[in-house]
Amino acid sequence: MDQLFVSSVQKELQQERFAVRDFVQGNDLLRQFFRVFLFEDLPPADRRADDIYLDEVGKSALYVGIFGDEYGWKDEKGLSPTEKEFNEATHRKKRRLIFVKGRSDDGRHPEMKALIRRAGDAVVRRRFENTDQLLRLLYGSLIQYLQDRGLVAAKDFDAAPCRNATLKDISPQKLKWFIEKARAERNFALAPDTPRKKALAHLNLLVGDKPSQRAVLLFGEAAEKHFPSSDVTCLHFHGTRIQKPIPSQQVYKGTVFDVADQAVDFIMARLARSVMPSDQSPDSDVAYEVPHGAVREAIVNAVAHRNYASKSGVQVMLFADRLEVWNPGGLPEDLTVDQLRIAHPSVPRNRLLCEPLFLAHYIERAGTGTLDMIRLGVEAGLPEPEFRNEGERFITVVWRDWLTDEVMDKLGLMERERKLVSMLKARGRIGNKEYQNEFGVSKQTASRHLEALMDRGVLTKVGTTGKGTYYVLSRKGLIKGSKGP
Repeated sequence: MDQLFVSSVQKELQQERFAVRDFVQGNDLLRQFFRVFLFEDLPPADRRADDIYLDEVGKSALYVGIFGDEYGWKDEKGLSPTEKEFNEATHRKKRRLIFVKGRSDDGRHPEMKALIRRAGDAVVRRRFENTDQLLRLLYGSLIQYLQDRGLVAAKDFDAAPCRNATLKDISPQKLKWFIEKARAERNFALAPDTPRKKALAHLNLLVGDKPSQRAVLLFGEAAEKHFPSSDVTCLHFHGTRIQKPIPSQQVYKGTVFDVADQAVDFIMARLARSVMPSDQSPDSDVAYEVPHGAVREAIVNAVAHRNYASKSGVQVMLFADRLEVWNPGGLPEDLTVDQLRIAHPSVPRNRLLCEPLFLAHYIERAGTGTLDMIRLGVEAGLPEPEFRNEGERFITVVWRDWLTDEVMDKLGLMERERKLVSMLKARGRIGNKEYQNEFGVSKQTASRHLEALMDRGVLTKVGTTGKGTYYVLSRKGLIKGSKGP
């Protein structure tokens, strides 16, 4: 039986500590494999407390860190028991499960913030807001631990039969489209006119005579009927915040191919672009402010790797300065956000679902998607994408604006200049007269301020003289020679 060591500031998180112990001991499955160590359960002993708990870390198979606002009392070296326990678990190469209370770090002790950051650099951390959510996240992590060691059977969600579905729920047209696509992209062997049952069997999409859940998600006539949360919601905001009224909103339903393609089209239609004649082709080159490949990767990754057992759907939001893609389901236990920025293995959540996506050339098998997004952003002069793991949600941020807070800090922009940048992100342009009215300055002062920002590369002037002249934020994101979708 494996010992599970619970580490936290005892007084602040006593309720959560006791809840973890009682949950594991009371669960019919978990109590067969785990016992929980809590310092509070030990009888008095003639030993230093830190000797005891560090020794118990060494005896444990798993370290469960529950981090809150407080850092705890510090020893002569300035370290709290929680940090010392985390260091010991790291040194002994224990499996570490980190749970952070609260979605915001506001009000957290600075040294606890630093510990959370350090832990996040090394392992996957999950955020929770209440005890029920903590226990749900812990249960998933412990089941994954047992599955990794072959102690309980792992059954893929997408391999299970789809309840109430029959072969008639599989679209022959969608299946034929896929086979033709896979033949063109990956030299797939099946002929387009292969009978439906034979094609599904070849693709390992049948469970007996019933289509698997994967089959319905890939080729279902109405996939949303069986999986109501498999849709993708797309929203477009003119500003930089989620705010009503929403100018444009669309919910896409259908197969994983359908929703991914439609969501990408929704975003690309709302990005700035320019069309340039090509010397090598009769087709014109389309330059988008954000690379089409980066948008496609972000959305397809969310559709491919989301948790289809979740009641939440994928949410795609376009703001004035960025694209955000929210994916229900965090990273796998053996991947961290930092690893996404370097070469890493492909660890698909829906392993069987991803195989047809690979055959149709929607994804690769090498775990290169996030690296491609980073490369495309850099080539376009944009900031690198951001990846955030927030509990049961994974967020990808693709910047369409190079003027982030970090860049403005480096440029030394003052409060007035930052306000102007924020206005232009939402409004698009400003003239000299508008600047005068907005900031209460003279025409000469307005001209001097605007020209200074042009010299620093922040603004671009459109027009030369007269009332038609205005200023816009400089665009560094137009990709020359890239093809549109």
